[in-house]
Amino acid sequence: MKQAVEHQSDILVIGSGAAGLTLALHLAEKSKVILLSKGPLSEGSTLYAQGGIASVFDEGDTIESHVSDTLIAGAGLCDKSVVTYTAQNAKSAMQWLINCGVAFDKEETHNGDNTDNMPYHLTREGGHSHRRILHSADATGKAVQTTLQECALAHPNITVLERYNAIDLITTRKLNRPGNRVLGAYVWNRDQEHVETVKAKFVALATGGSSKVYQYTSNPDVASGDGIAMAWRAGCRVANMEFNQFHPTCLFHPNAKNFLLTEALRGEGAYLRRPDGSRFMPDFDERAELAPRDIVARAIDYEMKRLGADCVYLDISHKPADFIIKHFPTIYQRCLELGIDITKDPIPAVPAAHYTCGGVMTDLHGQTDINGLYAIGEVAYTGLHGANRLASNSLLECLVFARAAAQDIESQLHKIAMPCPLPVWDESKVCNSDEEVVIAHNWHELRLFMWDYVGIVRTDKRLERALRRCLMLQQEIEEYYSNFRVSNNLLELRNLVQVAELIIRCAMDRKESRGLHYNIDYPEQIDNPKPTILQPSR
Repeated sequence: MKQAVEHQSDILVIGSGAAGLTLALHLAEKSKVILLSKGPLSEGSTLYAQGGIASVFDEGDTIESHVSDTLIAGAGLCDKSVVTYTAQNAKSAMQWLINCGVAFDKEETHNGDNTDNMPYHLTREGGHSHRRILHSADATGKAVQTTLQECALAHPNITVLERYNAIDLITTRKLNRPGNRVLGAYVWNRDQEHVETVKAKFVALATGGSSKVYQYTSNPDVASGDGIAMAWRAGCRVANMEFNQFHPTCLFHPNAKNFLLTEALRGEGAYLRRPDGSRFMPDFDERAELAPRDIVARAIDYEMKRLGADCVYLDISHKPADFIIKHFPTIYQRCLELGIDITKDPIPAVPAAHYTCGGVMTDLHGQTDINGLYAIGEVAYTGLHGANRLASNSLLECLVFARAAAQDIESQLHKIAMPCPLPVWDESKVCNSDEEVVIAHNWHELRLFMWDYVGIVRTDKRLERALRRCLMLQQEIEEYYSNFRVSNNLLELRNLVQVAELIIRCAMDRKESRGLHYNIDYPEQIDNPKPTILQPSR
């Protein structure tokens, strides 16, 4: 029998993308931090973010305009105070990133040289009224991720645990102790295949979204809704889970899994075309290709179904070749590897699940319903995104709320004692599974019916079917979980089926069509819409 392992730290940060790394780096100046990464440290949605980060840097732009654009994209469900707070703190958050060493593109001088005193090159994306997107070519997320993780790995107060799955949060309520406070978490060491314990004064969930619940997604495999499911099981409310953003344009090719075609392509003039070469977005919205993502994704879905087409086409070939290669080198190279020269050819594209606009409910500091438990980034519902996220507000949310959470945690650190030793994980009544094929089958069924029944366009009947299948799967998976030792696939499947139920129930509760949620049975918008909030029964 393996010896029990208990780690200890002031703060446990679960997740190693922009939100988790930013929080860890802010807190490490005054405290000890354990940073938990489910896979390799870099493997998360941040690494694959192409477009950029929204912030007012241009003199002709204003914070009020950024707020207005966010509210319009959010279709009446954003919390204006949260939007204003985020926009006001955007520039200082970006300056912190720049100070960390992230190199954003700058305008060129007339002789083609970049100089330190040149302004940043700002691009424009769908829903924005100004150019306000700072970017590092078309690989901004990679620049942010690699810079911050280098800083974290070099920091003496940050301990990185790679290839560790968080299983469940440990709270006073679960242990029948007084109060309602988080004490740590059970984590699975994937390399040692052993469950360990981490106790901490504070725990932060920075686990990203849950787009892996869908058959087609732009997200990496780790986006399995772990933090949302763990927080729900621990007793936290969730909100607005019906609003799943489908990115309008992912590369459609059998050898191009999860490859995103950044919104900046349309921001720089790319057109969406039918298979016959004709444009269609002007038929759906006066902003055409620069309409918000929900409108563009529904238009593509409509055209594909109407025509029986496998995809539509994103075409920027009318722009100069050197311009395309300079601004979109990653996309140019990847497409070229697949035999597509984007300087000459249109790019086959389809929508795919991209971003979870709802999540664990928090306040302006990232604090959840459980004392000491924080949620930041895509895992959280702050009120920023409403019914649809404005392009390039996602990494911004990570930065702004990670700093806010760090300040809140720092103000309490001296008041909170380290928890007493926690109970060790009990594996005495489980055995190794000889039925892994069950996980594979359930996984495929879940993702397929979520795509078919809870996708871009929904109906009451589809949602009812989805809920019935989801509850049956939950029962099967929970029985499996109770009898066999944990594994990465089992833990992710358990979380995904829980998140699927939350998405479906929120979608059933919303009797209207708004933003990313479109129900044929309720095509109109209601007056005075409210967030959809689910409360755990316990």
